[in-house]
Amino acid sequence: MLGSDGQGAGFLLLSLLLLAAWEAGSGQVHYSVPEEAKHGTFVGRIAQDLGLELAELVPRLFRVASKGRGDLLEVNLQNGILFVNSRIDREELCGQSLECSIHLEVIVERPLQVFHVEVEVKDINDNPPVFPATEKNLFISETRALDSHFSLEGASDADIGANALLTYRLSPNEYFSLDVPTNDEQVKPLQLVLKKPLDREIASELLLVLKATDGGKPELTGTVELDITVLDVNDNAPVFDKAVYRVKIMENARNGTLVIRLNASDLDEGSNSHVFYSFATDVSPDTEASFHIDSATGEIKVNGKIDFEENKLWKLQIEAVDKGNPPMFGHCTILIEVLDINDNAPELLVTSLSLSVPENAPLGTVIALISVTDYDAGDNGQVTCSLTPHVPFKLVSTFKNYYSLVLDSALDRESVSDYAVVVTARDGGSPSLSATASVSVEVADVNDNAPAFAQPEYTVFVKENNPPGCHIFTVSARDADAQENALVSYSLVERRVGERALSSYVSVHAESGKVYALQPLDHEELELLQFQVSARDAGVPPLGSNVTLQVFVLDENDNAPALLPPGAGNAGGAVSQLVARSLGAGQVVAKVRAVDADSGYNAWLSYELQPASGVARSPFRVGLYTGEISTTRALDEADAPRQRLLVLVKDHGEPVLVSTATVLLSLVDSGQARETPSRALAAAANAETALVDVNVYLIIAICAVSSLLVLTLLLYTALWCSAPPPEGACGPGKPTLVCSSAVGSWSCSQQRRQRVCSGEGPPKTDLMAFSPSVPPGSSSGDSGKQQEIFENVSTVLLG
Repeated sequence: MLGSDGQGAGFLLLSLLLLAAWEAGSGQVHYSVPEEAKHGTFVGRIAQDLGLELAELVPRLFRVASKGRGDLLEVNLQNGILFVNSRIDREELCGQSLECSIHLEVIVERPLQVFHVEVEVKDINDNPPVFPATEKNLFISETRALDSHFSLEGASDADIGANALLTYRLSPNEYFSLDVPTNDEQVKPLQLVLKKPLDREIASELLLVLKATDGGKPELTGTVELDITVLDVNDNAPVFDKAVYRVKIMENARNGTLVIRLNASDLDEGSNSHVFYSFATDVSPDTEASFHIDSATGEIKVNGKIDFEENKLWKLQIEAVDKGNPPMFGHCTILIEVLDINDNAPELLVTSLSLSVPENAPLGTVIALISVTDYDAGDNGQVTCSLTPHVPFKLVSTFKNYYSLVLDSALDRESVSDYAVVVTARDGGSPSLSATASVSVEVADVNDNAPAFAQPEYTVFVKENNPPGCHIFTVSARDADAQENALVSYSLVERRVGERALSSYVSVHAESGKVYALQPLDHEELELLQFQVSARDAGVPPLGSNVTLQVFVLDENDNAPALLPPGAGNAGGAVSQLVARSLGAGQVVAKVRAVDADSGYNAWLSYELQPASGVARSPFRVGLYTGEISTTRALDEADAPRQRLLVLVKDHGEPVLVSTATVLLSLVDSGQARETPSRALAAAANAETALVDVNVYLIIAICAVSSLLVLTLLLYTALWCSAPPPEGACGPGKPTLVCSSAVGSWSCSQQRRQRVCSGEGPPKTDLMAFSPSVPPGSSSGDSGKQQEIFENVSTVLLG
């Protein structure tokens, strides 16, 4: 419990530290710099203000990125100072906007941090007031009444604030004064006011200078010359219903769309009252390209592209002129407000920070930086971002319209090796517009999977006396990782086998997993060789697993039957025995005993009496499986006193191996053989009693083992029938029998059937039981009867 509490506290502390680092990385630093500052002008100690050490700027790949022009500001990595790198023109950068800032993204790695820096560009008075033209001609009738107003186009200043606050002054004269609108009446035009009646005979032409001065320091000025011509007669000018008209129109309005229909009236009669409409002489080319005015009707219609993003408000100066001589003019102003529609889809800019992400990357790892822009206004410009569903990532807003793509849940390369993450940006317009960008994230492998074998244990059958270096089996393990993490090598798990090392018996190829027998195996010496093979990958740290191999050494018939005492010696040794001539038929006179070091069929012995050439039919025979020599009839005087019998002892192996025993029988009278048979009969009686006991126990044991085997086979068959495995599949945890022979290897699935695998010929389904070799100390009669009974029982079981 104490360890668990310690781990929980450590995890909580790590989470708080990561949260603090994230909040610090998402902060904003603000600087200001005047426009037109010289190259190298100090802006701020950005490294110090962001809490970064100068020595870590280069190792952590400190870099600055800005949207749009990225060469205006630069950072000296030696001292961490942000300075002006190239000319900054506020008017070129932000136009007439009251706020003008350069947004910088400062990115450092190891660990990754993103800082947002805002540099405000201060306006200086570097633009003088400018009139639309340097000279303006006015034609004014001498009959114009006092206090008549004549509209003038004011000057414009590209600066903002006080630097763009203009004051006007008219050169001194006795006829005109200047009517300047207040701040609340900026939409009204600048006007000349007639304060003294004109007299063309006294002054037919007046030359005035209009001067505009801004509020900057130092002050800058602009002038326009007013050339006034005094006209006679036609003394009524056209008059509009309103001095200022306000109109709203949707952007992208079609050509020919009616904006407004103007009406100006002239109190004169005849041709002096006929009015024609036109744009003011100093109209901008953009106005003429976007709108058309009908000179006769006063209708203003759309004639070109109307784009809210380019111009939100149009200001049109309209003149109405009559046909008088001289003509008279009336003026009005039309303010056309362009209403935004959702015609701009969001724009996505994705900056990927890494080519691949380790599958054990911690949550919160930043994958990419995303910025969104929508040039529409209001709800049409409000953008929300979303990701493809069911991906282990999420979007985190770091600044207005700036996002970070971060890891939200654990990765597993073995499940998904790469992701195609689609970022969707959708605005709030109706209907809404959207844009998508794809971010490809590759998951890098880490060594988190150990090599795995198909099953934990294999059973292999190999014939003894195999050639050295023989391939007996191939192990194979699969690693779910990739590249070097999936490169598997094999080795033996070393141990002692008796007095010798395992590596002296077998070896395994490190790359292919092939298992080789280094020396001939001997069934009589080693029936089962069990060992483990280790599979280990090349990852760091390496991972591994083991599989168990059970190698059964199958017997071959490489041992001939061996004769047992008495009279064993070499093959062909003689057994001498005295036989009374009075014995009747069926009497046992001698016994040949032999054992075979092999097993199974190879150790199953049979005895055969080889007939002598040129000799009449012998009065003796030998038991096929007991080796007992008995009489076939009663002996008589015609039988030769010395009988030489050759007994062939054969096993059932392939090929059959044979040993020869020589039995010498001497036929004697009953008196001479009385003593010897009496002793033999006594011994035979004792042996018969012992043999009965031994046979009873042996039969009971064999029957118990046979019953248990039959019960096991029935239970296995029932389980196999109730849940058959799929074709060619092995159940988990059940070893596969693999039989190896000189012509190849083959497998017997224990889920299919029970087989005794020999590797040659069809597999035998019989259950073979063989008697072990009789120890040397047994008597001839006992061993013969015991072996014969056991073999008879075995034959019954086999049948």
